[in-house]
Amino acid sequence: MNPPPLTALSDLDAQLRSAGYAVLDAASLSALSTVASAQLASWNSLWDALPSDRYLRDGGRYRRRRHGSFTVDGASVQAVPHRAHWQPVEYNALHGGIERWFEPLLQALTDDPAWARLLGALGGCASALQGRQRWFVEAHTFRIETGDEGIGRPTPEGAHRDGVDLVAVILVARRNVRGGETRVFDARGPQGLRFTLAEPWSVLLLDDARVIHETTPIQPLDPALPAQRDTLVLTYRAGAFQDAE
Repeated sequence: MNPPPLTALSDLDAQLRSAGYAVLDAASLSALSTVASAQLASWNSLWDALPSDRYLRDGGRYRRRRHGSFTVDGASVQAVPHRAHWQPVEYNALHGGIERWFEPLLQALTDDPAWARLLGALGGCASALQGRQRWFVEAHTFRIETGDEGIGRPTPEGAHRDGVDLVAVILVARRNVRGGETRVFDARGPQGLRFTLAEPWSVLLLDDARVIHETTPIQPLDPALPAQRDTLVLTYRAGAFQDAE
């Protein structure tokens, strides 16, 4: 596996502004959010309770997920009533243009005070990049698995932007996985890099206006055992949520 180019926490804001991306290891995410590594790891079992994604248009059965929405204004983090996830086709050619009603995030996650600290800290990164404002945040807990199909696709829509201001892709776990390489490319040209997130609770931060990203399919290292890749994806958008008009 090609390791990620890690950013020192002290260089985070400058790296995001200059390159459009940054990768923090788990210790740096813990320090940024003031959430202990053990507390983050205590959430891992919640990914075992993700229902199947019934909206996959490629016919696959390899993705499980939940979804929730929040506003972040400085240290204030507020949940909003459960709502559909919606993207325009310009940003998601495969699944855009439809309201996708996923099951809500578990309260064991969202009621934990550490959850608000994590969202607030990453909101601070968005404000450092775009200016202080209220952020409209969507949170997705994903499990990509191979199952009987033998392959799982973390980004079935391919290389894409999300139509937001900041994207945080947090790796929660990799089990019996090969593949799952992250690719980040300049939206205006061919420059890019490839690496594999492997450390639990490491995070990739993306300036969504400047870069496109994707993750390659996963397959099992041992075909006799299940392969799973768990992530937490948080998107921060100024002004409003993306909603069907």
